[in-house]
Amino acid sequence: MREKLQNILTEALDAINSGTDLEQIRIKYLGKKGELTAVLRGMGQLTPEERPVIGQLANDVRAKIEEALEGAASAFKAKQLEAQLKAEKLDVTMPSTRAKLGHHHPLTLVQRRLEDIFIGMGFSIVEGPEVEYDYYNFQALNIPENHPARDTQDTFYITDNILLRSQTSPVQVRTMEKQKPPIRVVSPGRVYRSDALDASHSPLFHQFEGLVVDKGITMGDLKGTLESFAKTMFGENTRTRFRPHHFPFTEPSAEVDVSCFMCGGKGCRLCKGEGWIEILGAGMVHPFVLSNCGIDPEEYSGFAFGMGIERIAMISYGVDDIRLFYENDARFIEQF
Repeated sequence: MREKLQNILTEALDAINSGTDLEQIRIKYLGKKGELTAVLRGMGQLTPEERPVIGQLANDVRAKIEEALEGAASAFKAKQLEAQLKAEKLDVTMPSTRAKLGHHHPLTLVQRRLEDIFIGMGFSIVEGPEVEYDYYNFQALNIPENHPARDTQDTFYITDNILLRSQTSPVQVRTMEKQKPPIRVVSPGRVYRSDALDASHSPLFHQFEGLVVDKGITMGDLKGTLESFAKTMFGENTRTRFRPHHFPFTEPSAEVDVSCFMCGGKGCRLCKGEGWIEILGAGMVHPFVLSNCGIDPEEYSGFAFGMGIERIAMISYGVDDIRLFYENDARFIEQF
């Protein structure tokens, strides 16, 4: 039996060194029906003195065969890797394919421009939820149930009390609830209204609203802030015009126009011959809104304004169809 074990070891090592199928060699010599197992089955015929000696010898043979198989497998993998590296050799002198850079969306560009302007005036940026409570979207803004203004909003209701915000004004309410004056914030974000999609309307669009609350704030502060914004955004020669209007959450209220920066107010296709372009709504914060937020209107006053980012982008870039901003046409985006 000692001789058989020695022969198995010699034959196995020769087979491994010859480079034949290593898995077949393992099965032939070390498998359940392998030659080493067959020899070990005959250990019952040995004397008690011989069994431990032959058992130790069998273990040594198994260990040497396994070690040889492992070494051969490692050598084989190393050769494979070397061959693969040679086959995949790269010519580093060949010119590479230049990666195509992406572009910021025009709405992103305009929003960042607006943010930079108002941050430069000392405003902070605040955000709020797009799924909002009716209270913050309407009631706290002096728009109670059955108010006519609710009909003009065409709101997407989820439940009787939860909706997709139709304006970013709820962010102002939440800010006034949490923060004591002085307050100077802007709130950009998506808003939703049930409008039919056409060249100038979209059920999803973006607003940019501002709020200032402090002691002694007047309409003159609002006018000066918006004039400074208009000159920075549209050019130093830009003029502003305030027209009386009505918003439930401001009193007095106004719509604000800027002189056409393309024709200088003479009249052209952009301003439809009027010389003025409407850009936003504004006004002094209604005392009821201040009271709803826990701010004493006898001590504090404030102003608010809001504009559509799409409208500013359309005016700035000469885009005549709002749908172009949402169609993800790379040919359109690459122009900005």
